Amino acid sequence: MSLVRVHNFSISLDGYGTGEGQTLDEPFGHAGHRLHEWFFGTRTFRRMQGKEGGDTGVDDAMARAWADDIGAEIMGRNKFGPQRGAWQDEEWKGWWGPNPPFHTPVFVLTHHPRPTLEMAGGTTFHFLDATPEEALRQAREAAGGKDVRIGGGPRTVRAFLEANLIDHLHVVVVPIVLGRGEPLWAGLEGLEGRFRTEAVSSPSGVTHLTFTRR
Repeated sequence: MSLVRVHNFSISLDGYGTGEGQTLDEPFGHAGHRLHEWFFGTRTFRRMQGKEGGDTGVDDAMARAWADDIGAEIMGRNKFGPQRGAWQDEEWKGWWGPNPPFHTPVFVLTHHPRPTLEMAGGTTFHFLDATPEEALRQAREAAGGKDVRIGGGPRTVRAFLEANLIDHLHVVVVPIVLGRGEPLWAGLEGLEGRFRTEAVSSPSGVTHLTFTRR
């Protein structure tokens, strides 16, 4: 069976995966870009932007696995955009412009479904009001035997961890303290017992933790 994977998921030292106060201009709230600065200089990120160059060290080696053999993604609504409640603007097509970086079917979990949204480059957004188990069933069907990536945010990753559906989890611990925001680990006491864990430190100051299902 295909695997369920999380890649490049950044958290602060105090365990927050995003800051407080998400807006259109601040997708990560008061955290700004601090959780992801390690990623921006990598060759992987620059290629996603259609640019040349970039670092090829530890951070890039960890980052570039995010798309390997991925056939579909599941994300929470807050990763897709900042709107809450009923959709006030169905013209909003996400943070990424006309050609998002996913290039696969993407299933957006929301209590307010809306019509499917087809984008350039092979990305199609489907909006589901579904449990993690049902969303994964549909994503696996769309993935055609390839793996499914859980893209975030922290509440969505946490829900799939609570349901014991994740096979591979890559978390990047960034040496900042946010103090508030959306936590990743809340309610997941003893999680480490399900996984083999490895840690790799980077000159950028972050630590890459990988959790692989036992």
